Amino acid sequence: MKKLFSIAIILIASVTMSFAQVQQEEIDYYQSIFGMEKKIVVANFLGLEEGDAFWAIYDEYEKSRKKLGQVRLELIVEYAEHYDELTGEKTDELVKKSIKLRKDNQDLVIKYYKKAKKVSGSKIAAQFYQIENYFITAISSEFYTEVPLIGELE
Repeated sequence: MKKLFSIAIILIASVTMSFAQVQQEEIDYYQSIFGMEKKIVVANFLGLEEGDAFWAIYDEYEKSRKKLGQVRLELIVEYAEHYDELTGEKTDELVKKSIKLRKDNQDLVIKYYKKAKKVSGSKIAAQFYQIENYFITAISSEFYTEVPLIGELE
């Protein structure tokens, strides 16, 4: 778990240190590493064999989650680019995008919880729901630790 969390921290740190230089290839690379490590952690947590029907659902979920991860990174870059000149209008726009992203992430987890429940039962689905929310919370927490709050650098 610590190794996975470290990879997430590296991903976030690399983004926060080089906002203007974020390239799609780098993002894909970090997401693939994070995804591979994450799948190992999830597999150990759930105790499922490789051939279990859950994994098809999980892979589908990860594909959608990565798209939302891309949106998150774009939002971070946009925030950084406008940090020194945040107008009320721009701040409101960024907050609305952040709220939508949070809702989209939660909706995605719920959607795949339901799919996982159909193929693997309530216990596995609940474990999936728990661990995904853990990852989302841990990454959000690291983000708020690394990225300056509005007005913090004034």
